[in-house]
Amino acid sequence: MKFLSTRGGQAVCIEQAIMSGTAPDGGLYVPESLPTLRPAEFDGLDRIDQIAARLLAPFFDGSTLAEALPAICAEALNFPVPLRALEDRERPLSVLEMFHGPTAAFKDVGARFLAACMSRIVAGGIYAEAPVTILVATSGDTGGAVAAAFHGRPGIRVVVLFPEGRVSPRQQHQLTCWGDNVLSLAVRGEFDDCQRLVKAAFADPALRSRHRLCSANSINVGRLLPQSAYYAKAALELQRLHDRPGSFIVPTGNLGNGFACVWARRMGLPIDRIVFATNANTTIPDFLDSGDWRPRPSVATLASAMDVGDPSNMERLRALVGDVDALRGEVAAGAVDDDQIRATIVDEYRRHGIAWCPHTATALYLYRQLPAAERQRPWIVVATAHAAKFDTIVEPLLGVSVDPPPELAEILSWPSRFDSIEPELDALAARL
Repeated sequence: MKFLSTRGGQAVCIEQAIMSGTAPDGGLYVPESLPTLRPAEFDGLDRIDQIAARLLAPFFDGSTLAEALPAICAEALNFPVPLRALEDRERPLSVLEMFHGPTAAFKDVGARFLAACMSRIVAGGIYAEAPVTILVATSGDTGGAVAAAFHGRPGIRVVVLFPEGRVSPRQQHQLTCWGDNVLSLAVRGEFDDCQRLVKAAFADPALRSRHRLCSANSINVGRLLPQSAYYAKAALELQRLHDRPGSFIVPTGNLGNGFACVWARRMGLPIDRIVFATNANTTIPDFLDSGDWRPRPSVATLASAMDVGDPSNMERLRALVGDVDALRGEVAAGAVDDDQIRATIVDEYRRHGIAWCPHTATALYLYRQLPAAERQRPWIVVATAHAAKFDTIVEPLLGVSVDPPPELAEILSWPSRFDSIEPELDALAARL
C-alpha cells in the first residue's frame, strides 16, 4: 500500500512514510485507502499482537516489512491490554487499561511498534550512512515511551523536547533518565512551543537532511496505525460479550488516540459512538460546537499529557471525514475542567476502589454525564496511564499511596539528567 500527504503530493511506500515522519509539503501521511475488514476475519485471534498483525497487514502489503509484521507485533505488543468490566449488564461500562506497558501509558503501544519497524528499516541499509535522529515533542507520556522504546537501538538517536515545569515529576523522570542515545531537553515554554520547534526543524531542509530527522509523535503514521489495534481488540471482545457494538470515550490531546479509534471504525470494527474527552484545552469541542477551527495556546491542567491547543491530527481527521457537519455525524467531544477531574478521581475511587489518572478521569466524567438511556448501551472508557505517574495529584485527593508498577518503579530508580533551552529553532539546532 502507498501513502499520501493530507495535502496531496506523490505517493510513497510505508518505509518512507515512517522514516520521513511528515510529508515534504508539511502534511501528514495517510494511506491511499482504508481496507475493510469483517469481524469474522479475527475469529480465533485473542491477543493484541495477533489482532494487530491481521489488522495492519494490508498497510504493509508489498513493503520490506510485510513478512516481518507478525514478529514486529509480537516484539512490540508483548504486554496485556485488558478490558476491565466495571458495571453490570444493565449499564455495561468497561475500562480499557492501556497502562501495562514499560512506561505505564498507552503510548507504549505506538512507540514500541514504531521502534521495531524503524530498527528493521535502518538495519536494511536505507539510512545506514548516518544515524537517524528522532525528534519528539511531548506533553508528558509520549517522550518517555519513545525514549524507552528506542533506548540502546543502534543507528538511532532520540531527542525529547518537553515543556519545563509542565509535566508531573514522575513523567519528567521518565523523560530524562535514559542517557546513551537519548537527549532530553526542557523547553522554556509550553507543549505547543515544543511542537512548533519540531515542525520548524522538519521544515528546515538543511537541518532535516543533516540530522536525518524523523518523528515519533502521532504525526508519524507508523505510530498511529498500531493504536487502532487496541480499539479493534476491545471492540471485538465487547461484541463477543454483548452481541452488539461498543461505544468509546477517548481522552485525547493531540488527537492521535481519538483518530486511531475513528480509523478502526472506518475499517469495519464493531464500534458505535466515539466521544473525545478533552481537558480545559477546548479547541476540539469548540470546533464541533461553532464550526470555526481556532487553535490557541495551551492551558496547563491536571491532565497535563492532554495540554494541547493545536492538535496536529485534526488535519488527518478533516481529510478523512470532511467538513464540520460531517465530523459532527462521526464524533462528539466534551471538555472537563480541573475541579471535575478532581471530583471524578475521588468519586470513582469511592465507587470501585480504583485510582485512575487525571486523563482517564476526563473520560469517566463524560460517561457519568451521559443520559441514563445512553448508558444502556455498552461503553468503553480508555484508561491512558497508570495513576502512579500522577502521584502528586492522585494521592492527596484519595489519602492513599498509589504504588508504581514494577517496570515504572525500576525506571524511577535511575538517575535523571537534562538540559534546558529557549523555545527557538537556533537553540534546538545548536543542541542537535
